[in-house]
Amino acid sequence: MDVLLGFLALPGRAFLNYLGYLGQLGALMGELWESLTKGTLRLRLMAEQMVMIGYGSQAVVLVTGAFTGAVFTAQSYFKFKDFGIESTVGGIVSVSLCRELGPVLAGLMVTGRVGASMAAEIGTLKVSEQIDALRVMGAHPVDYLVLPRFLAMVISMPLLIAECIVLGLVASVLVATCVFEIPFAWFWEHVRDHTNLEDLSFGMIKGFVFGILIVVISCHQGLIASNGAVGVGLGTTRAVVYSSLALLVANFFLTMFLNYFFPLGTAL
Repeated sequence: MDVLLGFLALPGRAFLNYLGYLGQLGALMGELWESLTKGTLRLRLMAEQMVMIGYGSQAVVLVTGAFTGAVFTAQSYFKFKDFGIESTVGGIVSVSLCRELGPVLAGLMVTGRVGASMAAEIGTLKVSEQIDALRVMGAHPVDYLVLPRFLAMVISMPLLIAECIVLGLVASVLVATCVFEIPFAWFWEHVRDHTNLEDLSFGMIKGFVFGILIVVISCHQGLIASNGAVGVGLGTTRAVVYSSLALLVANFFLTMFLNYFFPLGTAL
């Protein structure tokens, strides 16, 4: 009987732990909002983070965008050719890059590179008691460590997504015209007819939300790190896993919500 009760208690305990975790994230977001409205804006720290997040992520995001656009173009062409509509590849690729592939793939790449770095940096400061030293010197950890990263991320993330979309389209044009010999005029006509500012806004809003999730989850893992290097390593791993899962779950709900405001055209 005790074993059965213990087994039945597992889902409840997991649910309570999950609620506790969401509560901690909510508390961190509350502190972050207070720092954003009342704290000190440290431009030098923010600029350093923008270089690390935006400039440092250029290569991985651009390569991801380019090869995703190239592969998606090839796969679409192989299928569309059976129906004789291969000239419409440009439209479906551009819309997919703007609404889904660009934001999600760029977000996952930034999560792996930047989220892990944030959790490791702040976690190292935490276990070496340097965060306690910041408090002694009168600097609030969220104000000094999290806010510059937050501002740098929400500025850099939409720009990285825009670059990912552009490189994906450039690669798509090259594959479609040079490999599959689709006339450029046909390709570009479908891109122009089926892609508009609403599609680009769709991706930018997703990028903004993804950036907030990555910063809050990753910095939280750093701030709660303990047990030396082992704890920092675990926190870094959790930051990447939790941020990636949160990004994918949020992507579904954002897609359903944003479609009410930016409905996908039926012309395709």
